[in-house]
Amino acid sequence: MANKENKNTGKELEVGEIVSRSEQFIEKNQKNIIYGVLAIIVITVAILGYKHGYAMPREKKAQAAMFKGEQYFAKDSCALALNGNGADYIGFEGIIDKYGNTKAGNLAKAYAGICYYKMGDTQKALELLKSFSPKDQMISPAITGLIGDCYVALGNVKEGINYFKKAAKEADNNVISPTYLKKAGRAYESLGQYKDAVEAYTTIKDKYYTSMDAADIDKYIVRASAMNK
Repeated sequence: MANKENKNTGKELEVGEIVSRSEQFIEKNQKNIIYGVLAIIVITVAILGYKHGYAMPREKKAQAAMFKGEQYFAKDSCALALNGNGADYIGFEGIIDKYGNTKAGNLAKAYAGICYYKMGDTQKALELLKSFSPKDQMISPAITGLIGDCYVALGNVKEGINYFKKAAKEADNNVISPTYLKKAGRAYESLGQYKDAVEAYTTIKDKYYTSMDAADIDKYIVRASAMNK
């Protein structure tokens, strides 16, 4: 019985020591602890303030500005979509300059890149398309593929092929993937790399056999295979 009491007393003393040390630590470091808590509060308030007082209003303004541009883009009025109408729309370029760090501003880079590509300024198109931060699974492969088109147009066919293959892999569907695999195959053929071309075409036949591109893919395989001999 005495042993039990001694043990309990010993445990109580240990707990008492721990509590005492904790109290001493808090007393000794009270200012640092308070400053640390205040810092966390200030940072949290700043983040919330930035989000609700600055970022969200800017996002809404950028989205509103994009609406007119998307209308011009849909009508294939690339110059107006890109540069604005001089009245109530600042253009994709203006949106990028003013709201470039918003989601809408990021999307404006993709739109602007496509506009420049259609207007024949391939180098500018490439710069803007590569500055776009792809997050959407539907948009990303198409932009990646268009970067490939830009490289091919600028004479860098090998880099173009890399982007075509990347776009096909990113999409992994019956609409986009076969399109860029076929582009990769044709690009390979232009370089005389017929074995690689056959591989690209065969992937369409084997993996995306229900796609529209698969309907006539055999003739591409036959042609590239014949040139590979």
